[in-house]
Amino acid sequence: MVGQRKIIHVDMDCFYAAIEIRDDPSLQGKPVAVGGASNSRGVLCTCNYEARKYGIHSAMPSSQAARLCPELIIVPVNFEKYRASSKAIHQILNKYTDIIEPLSLDEAYLDVSNSHLHSGSATLIAQSIRNEIFEKEKIIASAGISFNKLLAKLASDWNKPNGQFVITPQMVEAFMPVLPVKKLFGVGKVTAEKLKDKNIISCGDIQKHSLTEMIQLFGNYGKQLHLMAHGIDDRPVSTSYIRKSLSVEETFSADIAPNKVPDYIFEDMFNELNKRLTKLKHLNKTHIKTLSVKIKFSDFTATTIQSSNAGYSKQSFMQLFKTRARETNKNIRLIGLGISFDTTGKKEGGQQLLLDFQPCSNNSC
Repeated sequence: MVGQRKIIHVDMDCFYAAIEIRDDPSLQGKPVAVGGASNSRGVLCTCNYEARKYGIHSAMPSSQAARLCPELIIVPVNFEKYRASSKAIHQILNKYTDIIEPLSLDEAYLDVSNSHLHSGSATLIAQSIRNEIFEKEKIIASAGISFNKLLAKLASDWNKPNGQFVITPQMVEAFMPVLPVKKLFGVGKVTAEKLKDKNIISCGDIQKHSLTEMIQLFGNYGKQLHLMAHGIDDRPVSTSYIRKSLSVEETFSADIAPNKVPDYIFEDMFNELNKRLTKLKHLNKTHIKTLSVKIKFSDFTATTIQSSNAGYSKQSFMQLFKTRARETNKNIRLIGLGISFDTTGKKEGGQQLLLDFQPCSNNSC
């Protein structure tokens, strides 16, 4: 990697579940998940590998997970404890470089291009980081090492759990063509199906198309797909984080008919959204670009409606909800309110966007 960036992606394995097992050794070796109770409308945040053997995964309803694995132990969420561990891990990372881009409580990118530790070997630095995290926090981490963020992220998933993998420039030509497109950033269930309709299953299939063809097929995202399929990513590791969106959700204890949703639900969620907005000192109401309302139905399908020309108010959210809810007779399981921010400093108007119904992916809803 001489003359190129040296990027490490560090990812804690089953982070929330790992912390709960660390703090309660009696859970060791048992199927464990973290989330809401199975006798309510709870959803799982994460689970360990013993639970995954039963087909359990994050964002799965707790009741469904309990049916798949009656022995599953579901531990309530304790974000205060997870944040404390995350802070301790960040302090470890900071010893190796000050160029760190946190992605969440349990993963981050590091740029170690200019590090002289371990003779400048990113591979040895990653191993040392993982050893220190385990020694001090008793948490297992995996790592990916490469010359850009895309490949480092792909590499960290390659040898999980408790492993690391390196993708060198010389490996890209053989590595990328066989990679399934669903492994690429931003390719969820819906996009994967659209790609499949065009007989695009692997990155090699994308590589058979020119950049112009990909843009014709998928618009601006086609360009991004084309670059990723060739292992190209020029994004630097960014130490400044600007929040682009904020949302709150309410899952009902029982499904509710669209015309029976009480107004106080919106009152409570709007107040909670305001509280969270107030905490973002670098953002305020003038930065709000779009409003959105997410609805998940009793059959687990979901839809989202957005507006870029509605004022920020409880009434605006209620009107968006009514616009979409009147299109269906399905009972409602969950409602979410969200806002996205204009972080460019520009003021943009726009017409209302109505997104089509899509099946609710277990990984995204």
